[in-house]
Amino acid sequence: MASIEIKDVKGEGVGTAELAPSVFGIEPNIHVMHLVVKAQRASWRQGTHDTRTRGEVRGGGKKPWRQKGTGRARQGTIRAPQWVGGGTVFGPHPRSYDQKVNKKEVKLAMRSALSAKLADGELVIVKEFPFEQPRTKDAVAFLKAFGLEDKRITLVIGNEDVETFLSFRNLQKVNIVPVSDINTYELIDNKALVITEQALKHIEEVLA
Repeated sequence: MASIEIKDVKGEGVGTAELAPSVFGIEPNIHVMHLVVKAQRASWRQGTHDTRTRGEVRGGGKKPWRQKGTGRARQGTIRAPQWVGGGTVFGPHPRSYDQKVNKKEVKLAMRSALSAKLADGELVIVKEFPFEQPRTKDAVAFLKAFGLEDKRITLVIGNEDVETFLSFRNLQKVNIVPVSDINTYELIDNKALVITEQALKHIEEVLA
């Protein structure tokens, strides 16, 4: 069973956490991680793009010239696709980009991401953030204590940890994620993954 040091906000060790091997000790499945992240990013697309076909473009009701006798190609409407201002052929129309991913694959992808972060030394466990009120200055001091001030990090906190959220939300390189909203993309899209001890227990309960 793997273990990791728990630190306080000053970067000093205050204990050790035993990590569930089924969550933090597996061989990362890169293929499943790719599928899940691709599906997640696709689901963010609104799919509201639209182009007008020849039947939707305004005008063009009159035949531009008679069928025969002009020497020119026959034309039925000036809103046909070959005309400037005409309709679009095979253009995009509103649709959903959602991709189906099984729940087991989603959990496997998150376990793979967490295991990869631990193996790469990019996982940090913090005892708690003792913010009595929102204070960005203290949040910056925490990042400096851990040497993370210049890195893009993902901070996983408890669902009710409002003061911590408000303290970190104005920092450009910090992505704050409530533990109930964790996902594969946000677990890996960073240079350091910081998890509170409370959030760690919740993650292991859900994914173990």
